[in-house]
Amino acid sequence: MSTTTDLIEVSERRSAHNYHPLPVVIHEAHGAWVTDVEGKRYLDCLAGYSSLNFGHGNPKIIEAAQQQLKNLTLTSRAFYHDQFATFCAGLGDLTGKDMILPMNTGAEAVETAIKVARKWGYEVKGVQPEQANIIVMEDNFHGRTTTIVSFSTDPDARDNFGPYTPGFRIVKYGSVEAIREAVDANTVAVLFEPIQGEAGVLVPPDGYLTQVRELCTAEGILMIADEIQSGLGRTGKTFACDHEGVVPDMYVLGKALGGGVVPVSAIAANEDVLGVIKPGQHGSTFGGNPLACAVGNAVIEILNTGEYQSRAAELGEVLHARLRELIGHGVITVRGRGLWAGVDIDPSLASGREVSKELMARGVLAKDTHGSTIRLAPPIVISEKDLLWAVDQLADTIASFR
Repeated sequence: MSTTTDLIEVSERRSAHNYHPLPVVIHEAHGAWVTDVEGKRYLDCLAGYSSLNFGHGNPKIIEAAQQQLKNLTLTSRAFYHDQFATFCAGLGDLTGKDMILPMNTGAEAVETAIKVARKWGYEVKGVQPEQANIIVMEDNFHGRTTTIVSFSTDPDARDNFGPYTPGFRIVKYGSVEAIREAVDANTVAVLFEPIQGEAGVLVPPDGYLTQVRELCTAEGILMIADEIQSGLGRTGKTFACDHEGVVPDMYVLGKALGGGVVPVSAIAANEDVLGVIKPGQHGSTFGGNPLACAVGNAVIEILNTGEYQSRAAELGEVLHARLRELIGHGVITVRGRGLWAGVDIDPSLASGREVSKELMARGVLAKDTHGSTIRLAPPIVISEKDLLWAVDQLADTIASFR
């Protein structure tokens, strides 16, 4: 069972069809390049939905993981371990927050943020029991747990998974007035993505984040930024909120925090918020485990140099300048920031999946979303030459459909 056809056939027959992968079977990867089981190389322009910001097999991260594997992998939070303090202090310093609550997946981190916000609302703000509401955005993507899909506007994510969890108010993304109109005495938080990734790399209007911050402060509600995809160097800053100099009350982090090695997520907030959680009220057997913390510590060290943030900013200018040249030549719109772009293909030419499959045939791995949008988010270690080559393949692919 080693050929692409055999492996895909068994995968499709023996696994649930909750994904629709491109027909490639990857065997190994280094940096920005991956190799399939038949020896063909591809330039990875998806990077595990920003989980691989620092590249496949980043030497510093792999070394930290290998060393930790020899020593200790799991204790549960019943005991302390020697990587935990460094992780919490390091991530606290990176975010500028007093406290960290580590989890595993991004969805777990979002669920944790929701629980903390509600508890804070009842115990600190004084919201009446069972009345707390959280304002969320249209076209959001925060995960696929039953609570999170309760406030999704994506039919694929939401339909037929009810009954749904109450307590959320959905408003238009990018509109501060929409948030203002939804706020009442029982509102405890505004949960948002600084850039909506799954929606097609949607960047809000300039000043939006600043205005949300001002509104949350004035109304006495928590500003919660889901930086799971947008954070940790992807946009040319440590966090996407940094582009407006905004600091939320709570960061929700994941994906790249695990360096593409293990799932690592966390929320970061000050003690006046996270201090509402007491022993037994929230937890995870694997959250904050020694291996995860060791990997997370390596990631934090990488980010503290600022090298990857600067590289994403510089290469992002190259990427977006080249992509804008395609507008009017089969591309309708280009959006994004740093090494992250959403490219809207003229739907009369081809669907996003058709474009992705043709790109794959040309040696570039990317993924479609919402019909005719292609997302590009290569590892930040990508070379400028390879980046421009990838866009050339996109240009040639679009031309082949015209």
